[in-house]
Amino acid sequence: MAGAGACVRVPEIIFTTQLQTNLLSFDGVVLVTNTIDKLTEDLQSLKGLLNQYKSIDASVEQDVVLVPAPDLPGARLIFSPTGPLNRDYDDVRRFSDAAASGIKRALKAGMKRPLLVCPPEGLFKDASLVSVLGALQALYVPLEIREAHKEKATRVGCLGVWAPSEEEGKKLEQLASALEQGRTVCRDIGGSDPERMAAPNVAAYVQNIFRNSVVSVSVTSDVATLQEKYPCLAAVNRCAKDVPRHQARVIELEYTGEGATEKTLLLVGKGVTYDTGGADIKAGGIMAGMHRDKCGAAAVAGIFQVLSVLKPRGIKVIGAMSMVRNSVGSDCYVADEIITSRAKRRIRVGNTDAEGRMAMVDLLCSMKEKALEKYEPNHFELFTIATLTGHAIRAVGCNYSIIMDNGPARWARTAHGLQGAGDEVGDPFEISTIRRDDYDFHKGKSEYEDILQCNNLPSSATPRGHQSPAAFLIMGSGLDKHGIDSEKPLCYSHIDIAGSSGPFPGVPTGSPVLALAAKYILHRV
Repeated sequence: MAGAGACVRVPEIIFTTQLQTNLLSFDGVVLVTNTIDKLTEDLQSLKGLLNQYKSIDASVEQDVVLVPAPDLPGARLIFSPTGPLNRDYDDVRRFSDAAASGIKRALKAGMKRPLLVCPPEGLFKDASLVSVLGALQALYVPLEIREAHKEKATRVGCLGVWAPSEEEGKKLEQLASALEQGRTVCRDIGGSDPERMAAPNVAAYVQNIFRNSVVSVSVTSDVATLQEKYPCLAAVNRCAKDVPRHQARVIELEYTGEGATEKTLLLVGKGVTYDTGGADIKAGGIMAGMHRDKCGAAAVAGIFQVLSVLKPRGIKVIGAMSMVRNSVGSDCYVADEIITSRAKRRIRVGNTDAEGRMAMVDLLCSMKEKALEKYEPNHFELFTIATLTGHAIRAVGCNYSIIMDNGPARWARTAHGLQGAGDEVGDPFEISTIRRDDYDFHKGKSEYEDILQCNNLPSSATPRGHQSPAAFLIMGSGLDKHGIDSEKPLCYSHIDIAGSSGPFPGVPTGSPVLALAAKYILHRV
């Protein structure tokens, strides 16, 4: 794990092309496939065992089963079927779900060195990689547990992975390890409680991870500097700034791959370490779980961890994590205030619980400025990533990220490209469209203000509740001057991960690290 901080802990992955010759290396086999009949020639021993078991249990291809297997490592085989794969609604997540179920059963059986076997699947070219990632999701140990109980830092000694050839095995090991390290960083930051991952602690964690790596890190903490450069974020920070352990941080990261830079990504992540709602306080018990409001910034850090491990060529990535706590108290910002953004737009606050867009809008403006300094058509892509709205969950349900393009990004088909990449690795997206209604919604309602930040209702009760915030970010950052009618159009897409970031209680998923890596990184390795 060269260049990574000691706090990033993922199971060691060991690939093998053999089964019977590894009796001492592993203590059980976990098989993931949809049907016994499709097992390849080099897995005939598994086919025989399962057909024999099928004679006494016809449900073998429907449920996770443990089968005695004297000639296999650990003398036991767990079969975790994917179920059908050829229906309209089947996708590659059948493999990650099955692998996670199989590994959980392996842990119950006492396995400490399981060997995961996922034969090649014609319908889904990345089925093996997705299976390994599903297994690793089930093996994740939260950061606070790793720190408090060293003996519980890992669930297994290693994860074995079978591959039909040495070349495929090495590639699988490389990609799965890098992607899981990225998701681990994302989960660590996103899932840890609001004190362990308060803004100063996030900064320390990120600096530790990327110490002596190819990723550079800079942290802004000075209150006056934040006020000058990021006035909207500073407004959210106003109440928290007098509590040292809660003070805001802007964490900037940069990676430049070898060779000529063909693409530059500019990523801004929402990092609200805890969201009380502010003066518009979250009431009725809905505040619980609001430490997860930092998963957008966590995803940005996760992407940089993947970059630091894989070191892709021909790409530059600049990231900004807006780490701030939306506290409530005598100095909190309130509805009706007018705040002038970095882009010199006068913004009327409508609801202090819409703090995420405030935390990101000036950082997005800063990214716009960086893109314009060295402008080249189609060279730059800007993204905001945030657990922004309850409306996103209301609109598309859990487990799905939403992406929305501005005009130039829509012409470049950014959303469709990321959706396709996400489908291949089991990190799915739904596509929404930013309409004229969304811009109209945020136009100032009087001559006092240029922009209205939000209405007075929850996003889930607001028509177009997840689309209009994207229009706000475009307007508040000045990106509306760089649409399809501009001499310097800039591709910008907003990603809402409120639904895909993971359940609470539960473990964050690490979305959309996999999709972004599949779209922009893996083919450059």
